[in-house]
Amino acid sequence: MDKSARKIKVKREFAAARDRVWSAWTDASLLDQWWAPKPWKAVTKVMDFREGGYWLYAMTGPDGEKHWARADFLSIRPQESFSYKDAFCDENGTINQSLPQAEWMNRFSENGNSTVVEIEISYENLSDLESIIEMGFKEGFSSGLENLDELLEK
Repeated sequence: MDKSARKIKVKREFAAARDRVWSAWTDASLLDQWWAPKPWKAVTKVMDFREGGYWLYAMTGPDGEKHWARADFLSIRPQESFSYKDAFCDENGTINQSLPQAEWMNRFSENGNSTVVEIEISYENLSDLESIIEMGFKEGFSSGLENLDELLEK
């Protein structure tokens, strides 16, 4: 976490080819298998993976509780990178302006037989970044990435 730049940076290496890792990040049927920390599940309502498209999904808890979010895709360079604006919303995709929003940049590179994913998440202000951390982002996202490790092992 870089508070002065209002960014979270994550670098993670996965034991799989880049095309498989890319698909896990861009195919809704695969995203739904790893994105949410257990026992939660991600459930995609809309996935339109193209520049100008969006992903609308719910994080669904074991008791049926749902938290909706959307990712509006800004740029896509197949197998190399994609960026999006991330926001909390309702089930129709209407953004909740009172909750933090962020811009994500995800870069994919090969390293021998594995793939390195570098993620940079930028916030408009420090209070938004701190709010996300307080909501448990680090623990939740780390758990999701562990789920991705498991998925790629299959």
